[in-house]
Amino acid sequence: MPRPTGRVLTLLELLQSGGTRTVAELADRLGVEGRTVRRYVDQLIDLDVPVESVRGRYGGYRLAPGYRLPPLMLSDDEALAVLLGLVAGRRAGLTTTERTASETASAKIRRVLPKHIARRLDALLEALDFTDQPGEFDAPDAGVLLPIADAVRHRRPVSIRYTDRDGRRSERTLHAYGIVAHAGRWYVTGKDARVGEDRTFRLDRIADARTLPGSFETPVGPGPAQRVLSGFATAEYRHEVTLRIHGTVGQIRARLPAGVASVEEHEPAAGEDQSAERWLRVELRAERLDWLPPVLASLDRPFVIERPDELRDLVIALADRLTSYARQT
Repeated sequence: MPRPTGRVLTLLELLQSGGTRTVAELADRLGVEGRTVRRYVDQLIDLDVPVESVRGRYGGYRLAPGYRLPPLMLSDDEALAVLLGLVAGRRAGLTTTERTASETASAKIRRVLPKHIARRLDALLEALDFTDQPGEFDAPDAGVLLPIADAVRHRRPVSIRYTDRDGRRSERTLHAYGIVAHAGRWYVTGKDARVGEDRTFRLDRIADARTLPGSFETPVGPGPAQRVLSGFATAEYRHEVTLRIHGTVGQIRARLPAGVASVEEHEPAAGEDQSAERWLRVELRAERLDWLPPVLASLDRPFVIERPDELRDLVIALADRLTSYARQT
């Protein structure tokens, strides 16, 4: 969709939210000048959208009372895409706390689908299966998700009320860089103004989000997703694990991704194959260690456990069990 057309639709959405919007406010939200806003208003009027001009100190633009958009029209392929997206979102836990909203949206679309398309969709859903269990996660409230997204887009500080994993509550001012969906949860990452450092917060633990006056500049460097993954890899947990694994970075990352472990990559010596296997130091933090021995076994690469000794004992115990199973006849 061309950018000007997208801005015209955004203008319509802003006007639909109710009330009178000043030219200055609309120009700021759209990232354009005042005369461009007036041109977009003229385009809406040409499309028979009843935009009214309000004069006076608090003047601006508003929609005529009682105006509603015509029903949303979707092609068969678009309807199928939306329904499958809703199914996948519920499965992965990436929904807002209004779980019934996605269910009622699905029902509304299904009611208006042609019968042959509905039958094909039912056949697909019956044939579809997943390798993992449905997500059982606490999803964020739309009343939190949307204000934070608006703060990210317009680079405005946002005040949040947050409850950490230990149940401690605090109010923080956040310069939010972006929202990240990872492993069935929603996160927001940005600078915590109170401590002056980057932090990552789970959205389902935020009780309230309020945009504040002012603005900030997003720093150069890694994007929001990489910041979240790096934060996971260096977070404080009960166990600190250090390994040396002989292999390539790709082989290690296949079982220990960036959100789980950090890999100390060394520059290959002159003339050395960039993809050659070599000893790499791997560090990670974990609340539990029982999941690591099977992961190390699945790597099928030589490894050395530097710490902790408890992990070495667990690996030996797993090896003994597998040996005893293999000897059974």
